[in-house]
Amino acid sequence: MNQVKPLNVFIKGIFLFIILNLLIALGQPNIGRISLYNSIFTGRERLPFGENPKQSYNLSLFDLDAMFASHVIHGTEKTEYEFRVIVIGDSSVWGTLLKPEETLTGQLNQMNLSACGKNVKTYNIGYPTISLTKDVMVLEYAMQYQPDLVLWMTTLDAFPIEKQMSPIVENNQKQKSFWEKTFIGDRRAWADLIRLQIYGVMWSATGVDQIYPDTYEKAQTDFDVDESYHDFVKPNLDENLLALNMLEEGFNIAGEIPLILVNEPMLISSGNNSDIRYNFFYPRWAYDEYRNMINELSEENNWQYVDLWDILPANEFTNSAIHLTPAGEKMLAESLAPYIEGSCQ
Repeated sequence: MNQVKPLNVFIKGIFLFIILNLLIALGQPNIGRISLYNSIFTGRERLPFGENPKQSYNLSLFDLDAMFASHVIHGTEKTEYEFRVIVIGDSSVWGTLLKPEETLTGQLNQMNLSACGKNVKTYNIGYPTISLTKDVMVLEYAMQYQPDLVLWMTTLDAFPIEKQMSPIVENNQKQKSFWEKTFIGDRRAWADLIRLQIYGVMWSATGVDQIYPDTYEKAQTDFDVDESYHDFVKPNLDENLLALNMLEEGFNIAGEIPLILVNEPMLISSGNNSDIRYNFFYPRWAYDEYRNMINELSEENNWQYVDLWDILPANEFTNSAIHLTPAGEKMLAESLAPYIEGSCQ
């Protein structure tokens, strides 16, 4: 009987592990596309995002393949009767503090809209960072799902160049080295993928994908005497400090697919110094200049643009000047419905 030599077993194990790493690096498998969602687990109604996974059954990760593979749009075959609408934007679209059915897309789907003689189905492709570059990156990926219409919800704070490099953008722009392509070098992505599958169990069982606190701090309505906005100097928004080129890039990606650019609703305060600032985000001078700028750009480029900045009362916002209550989302959905149904004309 041959005696097992622990040292030989160890050396062989190390050798096989090295070979596995090399094969993974050379083969470049799209690990994010390995998913139990839309088969064993219910597809998620919104892209994965969460800071406390044990409570939200959700987590933030950077792999777009994994994020979209967990989304319901990935598991929904488009039929000839479906008019597919994707909605991109920030946390207001994603739906902070809102259940999936309370979000903008959830409300639109409950309205049983029709367009081009087909049934409208909207998909929530929002993600909680404010950045035009992030929106364009998500839009480019989402185009593979054959949308018939894109709603791009945005706001001034998505435009400053300093806001463009959100973590998800940074992690999807750089080229991986050979080492970073190995299992060891890419272990974060593998770990995130496995964790996302694990939380799929509780998501499927509960429908919970974020924390819903009993109380939260309301959006600020009283302000100091402060007219500052990032590095801009009143009275003009320096176009060199704005990522305006990302708007053109987004429309180019959409191509022949209709894209409606929407200036999303925001809280308009009537509190202390509200004559100086509309809300926590914006002094009046900067936001007014922004609205004029986007309106002019849209006319020059023949972009379809809808400005809904002031359609909601202040009491329909929750913990931020851009996060809406369920009733606020319903009002927004009702305002957008005619544009969706008329997008074929």
